[in-house]
Amino acid sequence: MNMTVASVSGMRTGIDSVVRVSPAGLSVRGRDEVLLCASLFPFRIPREEWKPRLDAVRESGYQVIDVYLPWNFHEVAPGEWDFTGRRDVGTFLDLAHDAGLAVIARPGPYICSEWDGGALPAWLTLENGLRIRDADPQFLAHVEQWFARALPIIADRQADVGGAVIAVQLENELDFFDTADRPGYLTALRDLALASGITVPLIACAGQGDMSGATGGVDGVTPTFNFYPDDDWSDLEPLVRRYADMLAEQGLPLLITETNRAHRTLRRLLVSGARVIAPYLQASGYNFGYTPSVGNWGDPGGFMTHDYDFDGYLSPDGEPRAEYTEARVMAAVVRTLGAELARATVEAAPDGYRTEAPTSTSPSRLVLAGGGTLLGIPNLGDGDADAVLPAHGGLPDVTVRLLPKSCTLVTRDMPLERFGLPGILALTTADLVGADGTGVVLSARGTSVVAFSLGSAAAETPAAVPAASIGTVPPAATGVVLAELAAPEPGTPVRTVLTLGRTAWRVTVWHPDDLPASDGSVRTVPTAQDAQPAVLTEGTRLDLASRTGHTTRHDVAPTSESLGVHRGRVHYATEVSSTETLVIEEACDIVDLALDGRVLPTIARFGATELIPTNGAARLDATVETWGHANFDDARLPALRLGSLRGIGRVWGVAAEEDVSGMWTIDGPGQWAGDPAPLPVLGGWSSTRVGVPVTYRRRLAVDGIHHHALRFGTVPGTISVEVDGRTHVVSAVDPWLHLAPGEGHDIAVSFAHQPSALAGATLFRLRELQGWDVEPQPDSALLALATADAPGTETGLPLELQPGEEAWLDIPVPEGGLSLRFEGSHVRVSVFAAGELLGRVWLEDAARPRFTGGDAGRVLVPASWNTGRVRVLVRGAAGGDAPVLNAVLAG
Repeated sequence: MNMTVASVSGMRTGIDSVVRVSPAGLSVRGRDEVLLCASLFPFRIPREEWKPRLDAVRESGYQVIDVYLPWNFHEVAPGEWDFTGRRDVGTFLDLAHDAGLAVIARPGPYICSEWDGGALPAWLTLENGLRIRDADPQFLAHVEQWFARALPIIADRQADVGGAVIAVQLENELDFFDTADRPGYLTALRDLALASGITVPLIACAGQGDMSGATGGVDGVTPTFNFYPDDDWSDLEPLVRRYADMLAEQGLPLLITETNRAHRTLRRLLVSGARVIAPYLQASGYNFGYTPSVGNWGDPGGFMTHDYDFDGYLSPDGEPRAEYTEARVMAAVVRTLGAELARATVEAAPDGYRTEAPTSTSPSRLVLAGGGTLLGIPNLGDGDADAVLPAHGGLPDVTVRLLPKSCTLVTRDMPLERFGLPGILALTTADLVGADGTGVVLSARGTSVVAFSLGSAAAETPAAVPAASIGTVPPAATGVVLAELAAPEPGTPVRTVLTLGRTAWRVTVWHPDDLPASDGSVRTVPTAQDAQPAVLTEGTRLDLASRTGHTTRHDVAPTSESLGVHRGRVHYATEVSSTETLVIEEACDIVDLALDGRVLPTIARFGATELIPTNGAARLDATVETWGHANFDDARLPALRLGSLRGIGRVWGVAAEEDVSGMWTIDGPGQWAGDPAPLPVLGGWSSTRVGVPVTYRRRLAVDGIHHHALRFGTVPGTISVEVDGRTHVVSAVDPWLHLAPGEGHDIAVSFAHQPSALAGATLFRLRELQGWDVEPQPDSALLALATADAPGTETGLPLELQPGEEAWLDIPVPEGGLSLRFEGSHVRVSVFAAGELLGRVWLEDAARPRFTGGDAGRVLVPASWNTGRVRVLVRGAAGGDAPVLNAVLAG
């Protein structure tokens, strides 16, 4: 690494930027405001749709977008960089600025985002000893090359030089990862950013609340937080206030850089003190190409769908959803309250309301800087409910109707002078979405209550409100007027005038669906359409091979990445006649095996060890496709480790096996009475001390020459296995432990005692298979086939295939933007158009893994990429019904 950047260490506090971090949040050019931020990623949207998608975010009222820059999207192969076309992030940032949106740029180097490898290039861990996401010179040398290309694009578009970027995030949720030297790592990233000309604030987000774990405690890096609560969690407010208070003691704001999408939750965050609120993922997208990840979100494991959608307010094809309306309302509240909201202080509000509805255990209230308060009243239940606001400021108890799954914002005691209006807004249970010299603008779905007072002005006899327009509630005291407002109907706002003597307030209540944006525009959320999709059953089967058949010889099976296949697939073949059983370790992601042409059910178990009888076969063929690299770090399965490699893994023949279930000694607190130590079978000790740590020990008959593998019968969650003094963790989903030559003479197995938990163990002596014929097929080779000219034969669907058979089809499709779905069984379908892989689906197969994210059955065809046909690669799978593609649905 070029360590000349070290000279800028410690300079952060001396940088003068138009963006400052203050208790009011991220303030740009002296403007204090709460910022609403929508994630919007150019790499998940066709370039032709960048501008309309940015315009849609702006029209929602959100002021900011956060933008990841995926390293491996731009370094497409080692040293091969691309910032053109769909990868022209500079143009995207310029368009964001043109749309009036600010940007939080997130260049990583690791981004997560359920993206292939979290954006870390797949070849990094081919380097011996390289430690990712750490202060490792080998890794940082690569990061420096990435930052040298990405950060100048950001620096040239900072707010400090008239651009959109108001902050730059370093790394992403580092507190989830076991980084050995956090301060050293974050210091290096900070210094690289400063050396690249970044002058706006640097931030680092905590994924599970560990601020030091995210920032390393490095000077000049502001901590932010990612909260993903259950939307019905009653303890959200006190948790968020705790972080807000902790940060306030350091003079810092609470910046929430990722959270849920439902605006009822976002309102609770607002009243609990958040100054940046960035729901992930409000603007959905699509993982084109071989870019989804594997991992994340437990079980363990899952394939991330190409459809990248968590029900945000914009669908993957850009259509607004119901939550889009809620965004416009919340944005209007933020805009109306302005700097007073950003400068507010947060407090618990145990006396704020009374209700029988499921609600917060400790409600939050903001004390606005210019006077007044904003109280949040969550209704976490499924039905309507009432809340009672206690008598206050001359008003009686007021009953508020709470809609289900909502958070009502109650404004009280707010002076109206700054809006050019007289008196005080004593109370409104509708959302305050506007105010100026002409009156007050509210928004509500149901009935609401509003009250005005003259404050210290001379008391006047309150005037009655015309019953023909709204209901009235008798005022509790002179100098206050209180009225119940009818629920507005869509298209028909409620308008009235409330008066106290010679003072009058005009009030308009909009239905949220009608609320104009800040520029006066009204965007209508389309209603769901019940149109039936077109059923496509015609196509052309192409005379086009799905691979070249050109192989090279390797002594042992290579990883995909070592062959230059960072995305795509690899074909392997070897002789297996010398063994009756195979042990395959770390094969992933989609593994199709055939023994003498007999196709086996697909394996997609994230690298878990497989034991496969050869049944006398002489030849093994395998096709291994990379779905994506792990974006998280899960130690339970090999392919879920961040930085793990792909391919067939290591393939062994079994030379011998031995049952080693017996002759284990046992020790643990009080587990046995005295010498001699008992010799139970592994896991067979019976004791009432369930849950107490217990250890089984024995020697294994390893020869010091061969590799061995130890397979446990069952594993209760995870167990700790000490081999010759070195500790390993073995999990239930992969109950195997590999022993290199010389390892395993002494072994100890420890876990919380569960009677009969392990069900014994077997020791296998292994011999690695030699002599492999290998054909790499990177994504570029597959894309070339997807655009190649080839003759074909007209054919109709259903298309029946044999297990392991592949076929290319050209299928005519209707014009415009489409969703394609496929009907069939035991086939995998890859869909191509406009030189891109649009997506992959896997139909009706017991071997199919769990899919996470969006719609696993949908392939999106953007209108701008629709040439009137798609090219489809169909592969048949074994293990159930005969492979068949019955139809394609387009709509």
